[in-house]
Amino acid sequence: MTTGAASAPAPQTEDLLPFDVRLVPAAAVCWSITAVGILGGPAAALAATASAVAVVLLLAVALHGLSARRAWPGPSRSGAAAVIVLALCFGGAIWLQMRSLAEHPVAAAAENRAWITATVRPAEDPRRLTAPGPATVMVKAAMTRVDVGGEAWNVGGMVSIIAPESSWSALLPGQVVTVRGRLGEPIRSDMTVAVIRTSGPPVTVDEPGMISAAAGTFRSNLAVVAQNSMPPDRAGLLPGLVVGDVSRLDETVSDNFRAAGLTHLTAVSGANFSILIGAILLVFRGIGVGPRTTVAVAFVVLVAFVIVARPSPSVLRAAVMGSIGLVALVTGRRRQAVPALCGAVLGLLAWWPRLAVDVGFVLSVFATAGLVLVAPIWVDWLRARGWPRAAAEVVAVAAAAHAVTAPMVAAVSGTFSVVGVAANVLVAPVVAPITVVGFLTAVTATASTSLAELIAQLVSAPLWWLITVAESAASVPGAGVVVPDGVGGAALAAFSTTALLTALRFRVFRWTAAAVAMATLAMWTAHVLW
Repeated sequence: MTTGAASAPAPQTEDLLPFDVRLVPAAAVCWSITAVGILGGPAAALAATASAVAVVLLLAVALHGLSARRAWPGPSRSGAAAVIVLALCFGGAIWLQMRSLAEHPVAAAAENRAWITATVRPAEDPRRLTAPGPATVMVKAAMTRVDVGGEAWNVGGMVSIIAPESSWSALLPGQVVTVRGRLGEPIRSDMTVAVIRTSGPPVTVDEPGMISAAAGTFRSNLAVVAQNSMPPDRAGLLPGLVVGDVSRLDETVSDNFRAAGLTHLTAVSGANFSILIGAILLVFRGIGVGPRTTVAVAFVVLVAFVIVARPSPSVLRAAVMGSIGLVALVTGRRRQAVPALCGAVLGLLAWWPRLAVDVGFVLSVFATAGLVLVAPIWVDWLRARGWPRAAAEVVAVAAAAHAVTAPMVAAVSGTFSVVGVAANVLVAPVVAPITVVGFLTAVTATASTSLAELIAQLVSAPLWWLITVAESAASVPGAGVVVPDGVGGAALAAFSTTALLTALRFRVFRWTAAAVAMATLAMWTAHVLW
């Protein structure tokens, strides 16, 4: 006789977990293979691919054996096969690209520090360097034609151009530029073919395209309006917060933001897109506009903002991550957030493999994971202990973002911000208004500069608060703890964060930490206002 229990279907692995994690192994394996291949070259790519396939096979066999003994549903054979197929595809692709890079004629010329005349298209805005000496900028550009030693080639590949700020800072992405300079080997392993150093202006500069010119006008209008309506430190910060333009950002403000753990605010991130799209959803749904129209308008604004902020890989990555985070928060479907995030990672790495070693990409993925996975859990935990929803969300989001990104920041910069969570909590209420009003200011400036200057006054006080918090946080003794850079610093930061989170599970420690935090916050706020 068949019992009801015997006829019940066996639970699937994914049904036992709060999140759908089936794509996590594929994303982790493909990301690792791509990163190892970029950092180590073609041979490392092959070794990483073979190792990954072997590890997946061993884990699949071991987990199936464990599930058979304990009646626990193990991973499916089709899932393991899919991971292996993706690993082979990504491994083969990065092997081919790194082999092509190693055999590139410009790479060979860079070893001899040859002179080059190259026709390039900038992929992003010139970025100011902080090296001593004359003011210089770095421009990432794609080559289309090169002339080295009298030999001309129509070749592709990315180069980094280091040039004087005075004659190169006005270039726009997409312009066709001819540069004459001396070649050098890449500064870091990021699929860049070579570095071109020049001490003069571009040889020729073509007119920018209509879309690129319009985006440049949009950005310059915002900068001009800010300069005419507020003090210089706030005027330089506003374009950075809205569209990632830090060309006019005061160096002192930049240093304070770095020490306070607020540097992420001056780079285009998923938060910018989430704030803008969230504001549109809030307004349109509030006035009764249908969901299809609301989604259409949000999509148009998303595309427009990508164009204005420059459609570079980092900005497109931010758009994808911001959309994922917003959808997860709006719909409340946390379970679908993980496969969406992993799918985005796989798609972006397939299109732009160099993102695998891009610090901004790593921070964005981790921050998005913290937003859609960790923050909601911490919000529920705080609300269960009597916190108001608004306060719980502000603290949980800031703490989750800092906790998941602190190891990577420590590995890159060699510092661990002790005041990062507190600083982010204090500025969190003003970030969204500054972003929305700043974008509205830039839009209004295309029609009326005087009206835009009046609108910009609305964010002058919030900008003052941001700058003041950053300055006060940076002045706190021990605000940034020096740690070893690289893996050691990441491990130390991760261990410290885990230890703190574990200790917060105990009531005595929570009350002690709360008392210390409240006293510190009171003294800090008094210092800020004084």
